[in-house]
Amino acid sequence: MKRHIDTAEISVRTADGSNIKGKINLNGEDRASDVLRKSKSSPYLVIFDAYSANLFKKVFIVNKKHIVWIEPED
Repeated sequence: MKRHIDTAEISVRTADGSNIKGKINLNGEDRASDVLRKSKSSPYLVIFDAYSANLFKKVFIVNKKHIVWIEPED
């Protein structure tokens, strides 16, 4: 059985210049920025149903210290 999770679509730029677009689990928060600010327990951000360059439908686990910017997709 699939369970429903609230997600947000985002674009991420990492310190090495990579661009990743995908979804994050909001974990009960209202916005993607809340997930980053309030979730201090893990140094990683999990991005799923994501793509970067020629990789599609992947899961990326990104160290938050290597994120340059994040943009919510509307």
